[in-house]
Amino acid sequence: MTVKRRSHGRNKKGRGHTVSLRCNNCAKMVPKDKACKRFIVRNMVEAAAVRDMSEASAIPNYSLPKMYLKIASCISCAIHSRQVRVRSVATRKIRTPPRKLLRKN
Repeated sequence: MTVKRRSHGRNKKGRGHTVSLRCNNCAKMVPKDKACKRFIVRNMVEAAAVRDMSEASAIPNYSLPKMYLKIASCISCAIHSRQVRVRSVATRKIRTPPRKLLRKN
């Protein structure tokens, strides 16, 4: 039978079974090694209110706390939200991870 991907879309390699996760978008059960996982660091306060909060705070140079989110989504939701792209047959063979975006400092 023909195979679309050499890994069958998973990162299991020698393990018989992996733990399942729930997709954050649609709550579908997804194997942990197949899910698209992202670690998001986000400010608790939106950008428009940061200046108002810093002016109103009693403590000088107070850094606002951040939210640390580990998001796991199924493949269909990751494609729909453009976290991953559909690749052609030739580019599916490329196994190097894409370059990460550089953050502005």
